[in-house]
Amino acid sequence: MAKHSVVIVGPDQSTVSAAQALIQDEFEVSTAMWTTDTLLPIHEQASPVMLLDIDSPSQPSAEEGLNVLQKLRQTGYSGKVIAYTGRPERSVAVRAVQCGACDVLAKSLDTVQLLQSIERVARVADLEQEARGAMVVGGPEEFSGMLGMSASINRIFDAIRKVSTSDAPILITGESGTGKELTARAIHARGLRKQGPFIPINCGAIPESLLESELFGYERGAFTGAVGQKKGKVEFAQGGTLFLDEVGELPNALQVKLLRFLQDHTFERVGGHQAIEMNVRIIAATNVNLKEAIEKGTFRDDLYYRLGVVHINLPPLRERGEDVSLIAMAFLRQAAAHYNKPLYGFTREALEAMQAYSWPGNVRELSNRIGRAVVMAEGTHITAADLDLPRQAPPQDDGSISLKVNQQRIETDLIMKAFTLSQGNLSRAAQELGISRSTLYRRLRQYGMERSLEARRFPGLSPRASMTEH
Repeated sequence: MAKHSVVIVGPDQSTVSAAQALIQDEFEVSTAMWTTDTLLPIHEQASPVMLLDIDSPSQPSAEEGLNVLQKLRQTGYSGKVIAYTGRPERSVAVRAVQCGACDVLAKSLDTVQLLQSIERVARVADLEQEARGAMVVGGPEEFSGMLGMSASINRIFDAIRKVSTSDAPILITGESGTGKELTARAIHARGLRKQGPFIPINCGAIPESLLESELFGYERGAFTGAVGQKKGKVEFAQGGTLFLDEVGELPNALQVKLLRFLQDHTFERVGGHQAIEMNVRIIAATNVNLKEAIEKGTFRDDLYYRLGVVHINLPPLRERGEDVSLIAMAFLRQAAAHYNKPLYGFTREALEAMQAYSWPGNVRELSNRIGRAVVMAEGTHITAADLDLPRQAPPQDDGSISLKVNQQRIETDLIMKAFTLSQGNLSRAAQELGISRSTLYRRLRQYGMERSLEARRFPGLSPRASMTEH
């Protein structure tokens, strides 16, 4: 395995040489000098990790070294900087972090501690480099912003490559926030219809009484207020892709009409009698278990098989390993640029907290947390406190190893905490969880929590009535 590269920067050759002797057996080491007025060509070293001695032998304080650190960041050095000092004042360490250091070490540390710190920082630098590589090689250009290096997400990338060359209907499933629309857009962007439009419609966000006319359009006089003809999403998608998000929420009558369209590619507008033929590819998505819906009689099995000629199931974020760090770094760069904040990465504790968290809201929740952390951060690196991740209750030991059972326990605990923090407000609770209001409401019904929560908030009021007030 190749050694990590480290550049040691100090005010004089003797201090640099002393540090070099301590670490040169474990790392590829280069050196550079700093002076009061100038920085010698440090950027040319291009090392992702720097050990910076901020002690000036000619000054009683570390002010000169701290100014050097600040200049490094201002001139664009984006590597990981470990400040190295013999000064015991805590204020020096605090200033160093404010100026862009990701760690501050005392010169009195033994060699083992020094090596361990550099190794940890170098590993974070590697992860960030992988994130940048993923964005360039396998990310936005190829997969519409989808990032990842894990085996599970690479299987999805392989599936996208394969299905893009065909025109078969596709069903994308997965938990809320896993990137179903991104996947659909990636398929469209690489497919035979990429020159045509990509038209999304959220079947769960439109009232049932309006959904048919939104999807298929209507003729003049079809109903009160229909003063003219209107085209629906299907017609706007001509020659391209129609993306049916939350297709599991379609009412039964509309399922029949969609099935007919999938079979013969024709439909009639609401209030119309003329069959209209369209050339449209259908990609559908849902976080509902459609097989269970079929058993309950709320979803047609013939429509399920028509939609799912190809089935892609997206993995939840908790099953994607260190993809969490890669995606988090991409979100951090976007948010830092948006809010114009000089943030360079995450502390070790923040990375560990993100890896340990189960992310019930998946990538959408991660994006929400990173955006909030960027706003709240006061230093140059996101801390675990900035992320403010909720503590997860340990699973009860009843001997169960069922993934479904234990997932339900975790989600119900988090939902209860979100309702407590939001004082029972459904919209704020959904925002706290990083999921949509409709998804939260489905979870309440799925886990049988709707009645108990509402009874506690609104004694004597029906659950459905009280829910709609927030």
